[in-house]
Amino acid sequence: MRILLDENLNWRLKWFLPGHEVKSVPRIGWAGLKNGNLLAGAAEQFDVLITMDGSMASQQNLAQLRLVIVALSASSNRLEDPSPLMPKVLAVLRSLKPGRVVKIRA
Repeated sequence: MRILLDENLNWRLKWFLPGHEVKSVPRIGWAGLKNGNLLAGAAEQFDVLITMDGSMASQQNLAQLRLVIVALSASSNRLEDPSPLMPKVLAVLRSLKPGRVVKIRA
């Protein structure tokens, strides 16, 4: 799968997602994009957007997008806090459907 890590997540999380093509918003030059533009761009090039922005999904009409949003809930966005959630992310990647939001908590 083609996965995009939102700018609120450390790009090193890609190490916890083996077997997938993982990019980071800042590393592809999209830092600072508003959520609507970010989602539209992500839907064109990626299958999944992983974020810690829990409100992103409620602000947009996701049913029209060919994109899954995985919203992580961790105590902070420092690498050591969301990284333990990556096995859960890997487990749900197999069953994701476009236009859906999946929430993963610690």
